[in-house]
Amino acid sequence: MLVRIRPGAELTGAEREFVECLRAYPSTGLALIDCRVGDRRLGAVIVTPRGITVVEVKGFRRRQSGLLGLGRSGAWTISDSPLDLDTEPSSGLTDRVEHGVHAVRVALERALQDSRHVCGAVVLVPYRGVVVRPARTALRPGLDVLIANTVDAHELRVYLENFSAGPRDWTVERVRNACTAFGLADLAPSRAELGADGFAPNRPAPAPPPVRRFVEPVKAPPVEPSARGKLAGLVVFAVALLGVLIVFVVVVLALLRESPTPSRTVSETTQSTTRAPAQTGPRAPAQSTTHAPAQAGQQPPQCWPFQDGC
Repeated sequence: MLVRIRPGAELTGAEREFVECLRAYPSTGLALIDCRVGDRRLGAVIVTPRGITVVEVKGFRRRQSGLLGLGRSGAWTISDSPLDLDTEPSSGLTDRVEHGVHAVRVALERALQDSRHVCGAVVLVPYRGVVVRPARTALRPGLDVLIANTVDAHELRVYLENFSAGPRDWTVERVRNACTAFGLADLAPSRAELGADGFAPNRPAPAPPPVRRFVEPVKAPPVEPSARGKLAGLVVFAVALLGVLIVFVVVVLALLRESPTPSRTVSETTQSTTRAPAQTGPRAPAQSTTHAPAQAGQQPPQCWPFQDGC
């Protein structure tokens, strides 16, 4: 990575260690250290083939370890204790990074350049051997906090290579034009240096739209049942057939064991319950209780309830 420092810049110990980390990276990029864009003094502006990030580098005044957080008042804490920075208090640090991002975007827009893919980050350089981790859930959206020093700078390298998901549109000429827009044309490397570092001379051609071709779906051949499946099917069929036969035998035996019941005659089932009307005249003589046998085809006499000899 190419590193350019403003002439006459007085770097702190944390900023010098940050520069050493950048120079050791094999990644493609240009880091402008201790620069001024508009009316804002920025710790660093790093340009990569995918975008720009504005960085504020801060060191610790004493050895502090723990989990970083951002309080409601804007002051940073580490393990519930105030963060003690080496140059200035931590209150307002988040606002300064966001103001720096805004200044870079305004400078690009005034130069009629694309101002997308501009991010911001705070790089804290702790004492060596101290473990510091950021609580990312307590930070503002779009702001990253990184912990890096010369002993462990892997997190910073991963961020610089992946902070933007945009295409690799920052070419040699575009990087030089951005330096001019920032008022840092004297810090811009030559075209040969940018090309040797990995910046493309021209923008890559846009990928052609994919050609949609109709592909006839291939029908899968029918699956032949295995021998084990055939055997299981035969067993299930035999069990079902045996059950049907058992039910049929049970029904036949039940019908054979049932005895038939004789049918009743018409005279037993059609007796009237209506009483005979009362006689007003002399009582009729009693009929004989002996009846002659009914002739063939002749119906038996009809009997009334309470009738004598019936």
